[in-house]
Amino acid sequence: MSDTIVTSENPSPLNPSNRIICRVCQKQFSQYTCPRCNSRYCSLQCYKSHSLRCTESFMRENVMEELGQMQPDDETKHKMLDILKRFHSEEDMDSMDEDDSGLSEETIQKILSGSQVGFDDLSPNEKRLFQRAVASGELSKMIKPWDPWWLKPSAKTLSLSREGNQLVQPLIKEETSEDDDHPESNQANEIPPGPETPLPPLSKLISTEPSPLLTVHLIDVLYSYCFTLRIYNGDWQSDTVGSSMVLLSISSVLGQAGQPETVSEAVSHCLEQTCSPAYRHLGGLQFGLRLLDDVISLLSLGRPALVCALCDLQRLIQAGERELKLGMPRNSKKAETRSRLKHAVRKIYFIMCWVHEQPDEAWSSLAAIVKAEQSSAMGIVLAQRSVKMEDESRSRGNVLIEEVQ
Repeated sequence: MSDTIVTSENPSPLNPSNRIICRVCQKQFSQYTCPRCNSRYCSLQCYKSHSLRCTESFMRENVMEELGQMQPDDETKHKMLDILKRFHSEEDMDSMDEDDSGLSEETIQKILSGSQVGFDDLSPNEKRLFQRAVASGELSKMIKPWDPWWLKPSAKTLSLSREGNQLVQPLIKEETSEDDDHPESNQANEIPPGPETPLPPLSKLISTEPSPLLTVHLIDVLYSYCFTLRIYNGDWQSDTVGSSMVLLSISSVLGQAGQPETVSEAVSHCLEQTCSPAYRHLGGLQFGLRLLDDVISLLSLGRPALVCALCDLQRLIQAGERELKLGMPRNSKKAETRSRLKHAVRKIYFIMCWVHEQPDEAWSSLAAIVKAEQSSAMGIVLAQRSVKMEDESRSRGNVLIEEVQ
């Protein structure tokens, strides 16, 4: 049945020949168009009636569109190649700058005297050596490796109440010696708890529809969370201010008021920050690709794990803000940092409430999109390595020819 009705044989600007019936009530002529789904409607009441269906179908449509257009365009390839070029050029500069391989006499004397030696006490060359030892894994052998909570079997059985807060927990036993002999009995305690109070519906927080970009912003926030926990070996409580600053430096959404519009844009920014001079000693692009695995794991676990991760992230930033508040002396820079942290806490809480209201099937679809972006990045990395190996092989061949001649 057609949606158009002929109203006049003599059309005019005020009385057009074809007018479209409202897609909601099917009674009145439509006067407006929904900017999200292009449905025609006649009144505010009809718009409200259609908005729920529009919101639920919007994510599914976006997911299918993203999956259908997953082949990286030229702009995405160029961005990734720029990241790789900067990473390799800085790596080559470092390899040319190897002068000394030992500690200075001053540092050795401090160690022998029993004084505590911090990173700031090292010379520039010693700092480079230390960072290379970290990146190569030499120092990690001395530290008990941290197993992310989202990779534990107990993470798959997480559950929250219908309102999004944590369920009643069993009483903690005073005598824990027996439990220490059975690590599997404590796995549930290793999962960060969810919210202590019920999460309010979004309609209580905002009067308009939530932005469709929240899906993209979630990827940025989860990546930053995984990055921070990885480099602090899971122990962000040891340096709440430092871990908060690391998180803000990685996240475009939380730290720079960024508004990435696609998953590809969010992933590219995160990888670029990971390969920046401040962090590339941690493993550069390879480390970034591993972090995308972490993001995919969290998304695959679904809503309860995502809410717990965001709640843990909120506690991290709140702890950093409290420590800054107690620290002395106070200055304008510290006040500005506290303001940024407070804004980040509010943003995370809003995203947490939004996540709680989304359908379960959305997260597996979003995980598939991130997986496709990761595969695209890995393909570009492999192509770059192949070109580099060919150049090195050609260079060695030219040297050999010159020696023979």
